[in-house]
Amino acid sequence: MVHLSGPNADLVARVRRIAGQVSAIERALVADQPCATVLHLVAAVRGAVNGLLDEVIAEHLEAHVARPGLSDEERNQGAQDLMAAVRRYSK
Repeated sequence: MVHLSGPNADLVARVRRIAGQVSAIERALVADQPCATVLHLVAAVRGAVNGLLDEVIAEHLEAHVARPGLSDEERNQGAQDLMAAVRRYSK
């Protein structure tokens, strides 16, 4: 991601773990696992995605809203981009 300040290998690793968790949901559904098992797997994915979102939001805020030296226009654009993402997520 262009706006991340450092190497994004940790974020890529998180995404790959999330992909593995989603695959586990698919396997559980195909194997006709109990609903409780599927619910736990889905809840785990949701938690993992929320953690990823928190990390990306923090990086965005640091790089595009709070970083010293940004122009008012850049800061405003960063805030607008963040609000658009939050609104989409909260629906």
